[in-house]
Amino acid sequence: MEKHVVVIYPHPDDESFGAAGTIAKFREQGVPVTYLCGTLGEMGRNMGSPAFANRETLQEIRKEELINACSKLDVELQMLGYRDKTVEFEDRREVADHLKHILEEIQPSLVITHYPEYAVHPDHNALGAAAIEAVRLMNPENRPTVWAQAISHDYVDELGKPDIKNDVTPFFDQKMEAILSHKSQASGILRQFHENTVTAGDLKEAAKQQLGKERFYTWDFRE
Repeated sequence: MEKHVVVIYPHPDDESFGAAGTIAKFREQGVPVTYLCGTLGEMGRNMGSPAFANRETLQEIRKEELINACSKLDVELQMLGYRDKTVEFEDRREVADHLKHILEEIQPSLVITHYPEYAVHPDHNALGAAAIEAVRLMNPENRPTVWAQAISHDYVDELGKPDIKNDVTPFFDQKMEAILSHKSQASGILRQFHENTVTAGDLKEAAKQQLGKERFYTWDFRE
């Protein structure tokens, strides 16, 4: 059993869409989970139609949604304070040192983050790379295992099949609760499933087909 799990993603909702089932499984086992959220997603384009937010108010809305989702998942939340869509321009070593300091305080046995260059969004790639560098900088005797999540369309062709494949369907209701906590962002994603469904039950099954497996690669620090 893991001692403590730290999840490092850049945006509110990354934790819910990407790893909520895995998080819920760890929490059921009694494993503490901490989410280090890089930004507040204040540059997100989804402001509703009709609009429910503007550029000035979106940050507080997404912050509230993030807190709510983390409450649903029963995880500790730390907000890192970086600016949305600018993580790639931060000094990589400074971000890594920041994360390393936090990780050395928490002393997790497992870190979950994005797989650099295979995570689509520049913030995903940049914070994933910094998180992996942070673990690399740690004393090898104290390094946590890293699970890196790739989400690009070609990742299996480029990297092979992930060695961690978590069936999270037993925790899917909790995952959906966390996703729906991010009201400002969830509607657009779930609308894709709704286009091909008739009932709420069909929608849930369609979502489960897309989101019921969470896949990760164990990072090899020997390379």
